[in-house]
Order: sequence, then C-alpha cells, then structure tokens
Amino acid sequence: MVDKNCSLLFFLLTHFLTIVLLFGHEKTHNYCMNYSNASVFMTVNNVCLNKPQWHLFDISQWIFSTSILKTHFPIDTDKKNFVREVRNVLFSEIKPEPLKRNPKLAAVSDQVLSDILNLDPDRALAQTDFLKFANGDLNVRNQILFAHRYGGHQFSHWAGQLGDGRAIMLGEYVNHLGERWELQLKGSGKTPYSRRGDGKAVIRSSVREFLCSEAMFALGIPTTRAASLVVSDDPVIRDQFYNGNIKKERAAVVLRLAPSWFRIGSLEILATHNEIDNLRSLVDFIIVNYFPFINASDPDRVLAFYQEIVEKTARMIALWQSVGFTHGVCNTDNFSILSLTIDYGPFGFMDNYDPQFVPNTSDDEGLYKYERQPDVGWFNLNKLRIALLPLMNKKQKKQADIILDGYSGIFKSKYMEIFLKKLGFVGMTTYTEDDEQFLAVLLKIMEDTKADFTMTFRELSEISLKDLNKYIKDTSLFPEYWTLPDLVNHSWFESWLNLYKQKLEDANISEIQRQSIMKKTNPRYILRNWIAQAVIEQTQKNNFEDIHSVLNILTNPFTYNKVAEQRGLAGPPPDWAGKLRVSCSS
Repeated sequence: MVDKNCSLLFFLLTHFLTIVLLFGHEKTHNYCMNYSNASVFMTVNNVCLNKPQWHLFDISQWIFSTSILKTHFPIDTDKKNFVREVRNVLFSEIKPEPLKRNPKLAAVSDQVLSDILNLDPDRALAQTDFLKFANGDLNVRNQILFAHRYGGHQFSHWAGQLGDGRAIMLGEYVNHLGERWELQLKGSGKTPYSRRGDGKAVIRSSVREFLCSEAMFALGIPTTRAASLVVSDDPVIRDQFYNGNIKKERAAVVLRLAPSWFRIGSLEILATHNEIDNLRSLVDFIIVNYFPFINASDPDRVLAFYQEIVEKTARMIALWQSVGFTHGVCNTDNFSILSLTIDYGPFGFMDNYDPQFVPNTSDDEGLYKYERQPDVGWFNLNKLRIALLPLMNKKQKKQADIILDGYSGIFKSKYMEIFLKKLGFVGMTTYTEDDEQFLAVLLKIMEDTKADFTMTFRELSEISLKDLNKYIKDTSLFPEYWTLPDLVNHSWFESWLNLYKQKLEDANISEIQRQSIMKKTNPRYILRNWIAQAVIEQTQKNNFEDIHSVLNILTNPFTYNKVAEQRGLAGPPPDWAGKLRVSCSS
C-alpha cells in the first residue's frame, strides 16, 4: 500500500505546482511531501527517501529550464564573434572558450550547488562532467549562450558600450523553490563587448570573486553567488598595476549566478541610443519577473519600480558600510538593477577604521572611497532616473525627482538602524540626534585610535560591560583582546561607555540580550586582503585545501572557529598586509 504522502497526484492537487516548475527539469519523477518541514522528497519503488530530492542529481541528469530571456528580447543576428558596436538588441549569442591546459576544479560552494542548483556537491567534485560544465566545455539541454550588451558611467563619465567582455551566460534554471537563476561563466573568452581585452580572468581575481560572493551572502548582504572555481595552466599576460611590469599569469573561470544580471547600465545604453521600445520592454520584463507586487498595468509602474530600486540600493550600501566593505568600482555598469552586490573586482574590507579607505589603486582620486559610497549610490540612481525619463510623462518626471530626493533619508535611516543593532539595540527603526551623536563619537574614537573596524564591534560583543569597566583601568586583564586597548585609552571612551550603558538601560536591554544580539550581528571573520592573498598563493600552487578551509570559515562568520583562531584569521593583520594592493587588472 502506497502512503498518500507519496502520491504524485496528491502532491500536485495540493500544491498546484508542476515537476518542471519545481525542479527546472522536464524529466518525470515521483515525489512525496513531508508536511512537517514542507520539504519535497523523491520516491523510488514507492518508498519515500529520507534525503531531499535535489541532492540526488548529478550533472548528467541536470538540465536548464526553458529560457524566458531568449523568447522575450531581440538577439543579435550577427553570429560572428568580433569586437563591434551592437545596436537594437540586448544579447549576442557567443560560445565560451574552455580553459585548455590542465583545467582543475579548485573549489565549489556546497551551499550553492545543493541549495540553489539541486546538485550533489560530492558528485560535482568527483565527476569529470561537472568540471567540463564549470569550464564551459559541456553542452547541457536548454542552454543559451549569451553575452549581455550594456553601457555605463565609469568614474563619473559615460563610457559608451561596455557589456559582458569576458562573461557568457550558460542558461536559466528554476530550482525546487521556484527560484529562477541565471548562470554565467566569468573568464570564458572574448565576446563582441571585449573591447581591448582577451576575455580571460586570472587566478588572483577569480579567487577573490569566488570567496567574496559567498562571504557576503553569509554576512546577510544582497549579492550574486559563486558556484565553482576552475583554474588552468593557460597563460594570460597582465600588467597588474599598469606600471609596465608585465607578467604571465594563469587563467581561471568562475561559475557565478544571480536572479538577474541586468544593471543600471543595461537601461542606460538603450536610453542613450533612443531604443525606447527595447527600454520599455526591459523595464516591464523586470517588473513582471522581479517586482511582482507592482501592478504591471499601472500607469505609474515605472515610478513604483524606481522607488523600489532607490530603497533597496540605499539598504545595500548601508549594509556594505556596516561591515567595512568598499566596492572598488562603483560604476553604473556594476550596480545591479536588483540591488545585489555584483562584479567583485578591487574591493576591500577595511582593517583599521578609515573613512578615506580606497581599496582600488586604480582609483587615484579616491572617487569610490568608503565614505563616498553612499554619494556614489545617489549618483548612480540619478543616472537610472535619467534613463527612465523616456518612459515617464511630465508629472511622473517630477515625482521621480522627489523619489531620488528621499534617497539620503532612506540611507541614513537604514545606516542608523544597522549600526545601532551592531551595538545591541534591536528593532530601532527610528533614531534621534542623540543616537547620531552617540554613534559618531564611537566612530571618531575608532578613527583617532586606528582601531580595527571589524574587531572593535566584535570585541565589544564578547566582553561584558562590567569587565570593560575593569579593562579601562587595567588592559592587561584580558589579553585575548587586541583592538580594545587603544580604544579604551582614548580620552572620550569612558564617557562614551557611560552613555552606552545608560542608553541600554533606557531601552530595557539586558547584558545577556546585548551580547547575544551583537554576536549575531558582528562577524568575527571577514575576507581581509591578506587572507585572500594567502589563499591565492596556495591556489596558484594547485593546493586547494586552503580555499575550501577559508570558504568554510567565511560562510560561518559569526561562529567561533578553532581552525580560524589557530591561523590568526581574527587576529591583527600581519605587517606585510599593509603593503598589499589591488587594482582593476584582473
């Protein structure tokens, strides 16, 4: 007798979902429902398996979903792959160039493979077919091979046509949760948008993108994801710091994914070239597929769409600031239309708190320094507003100005909410001038003492306020803290601490609550430049244990990790870390 929970018919009637929708597959399996946790399981010989169905796929069973991009947008009719100006389309069809010399699967994200792509990570690491897939060397059913055309403002100046110069989309996948993801290979060869580039990526930049994508997700920051990293012995020539010191490096490719890869620059290129029909089609497509709560027939839908992006972008940048993250290339072509952190190039997490922090040596004027990131967000959103103007009437254009004027208030509110939470104040959606002054004083103390940004908040999480009072008088009491000594010796700190205790008392927050909130909010481990560099050096030697170890630590950034502590990943950066530099060269 078959349990009704294992009945395919019962499952379909109850949930009105097809197998194809749930899993992005056109193969037919039998499924059963576990009602206790709403998980879907596979049935074999009428027996419900005790393991989620999506862990059972390997790449030989896996297929892409039917593309909605290909059916909705015009595609470049010129199938030749050469650098050129492209007009009146959003995509060009281009085949990836697989890495040839000794490609190796250096790393995979277990979370991405199992939780998003319904693939078994163990099989992926063991099977040659997955390596081929992650290298762009395996044909998968329903794949589409697209390079996206977009433009952008780079360092405040319109740069014209940019586009996917070394990234090629493989296809679209709808997983067991009904989530649609676009898979893309970065470093997979030339496209019509490569300009003067070779379409390749090197190991150092690919390691950084792979690790940071997953680290940011674990920190709770909207981001694209990374599924795998493939390295090779293919030679590429790079001048890393644009100083004439040309070196031969090794090529790599990252399999990355996002719900959408559309950017602000995707709309800008269409508006700039007066391709209004394509612009309207793209905006309506994004609204229907990514903002379903907006009425697609509402005459003011473009305004509602713009309002959402303004709010989400303000929140994303406030989250960046809260972990000391600085995006090194905040161009409009690197700002996601879904307000995701994308295109990890010369980014950086601050060590000591410095509002002037610039991670990118190519940014000579400090345009994208830490303290200017919120202003850059406004600049980019203004460029989006301008791109949307052809779709608005006179009244709507004025309303769009008002929406943009609200950006600074939205950002400030999110910033204060997040930073107050970092100090243990949860649920504070409003704030006062006293709250602003309270936070500003702490940040000034941190700046004056060059205190480590991450560990200041983490060590304040770990020490009790009672012990902190003792620590002010004798910093030898708790040798495990390395950031607090300079901080507590600042002439303002004791007064600030007294105010802190009073505010906690006024908010009725106990010491246990404070520490619990703060430990869940303030990471102990982040992807510091020196940690990334250590992994890069090991990966370049084909030692892949380190990248897996660091990935595991970064995907659990709030949890004490014995291996991480032994390696000093939460300790003071080594002296050589201050000499590290990153640039746009990748």
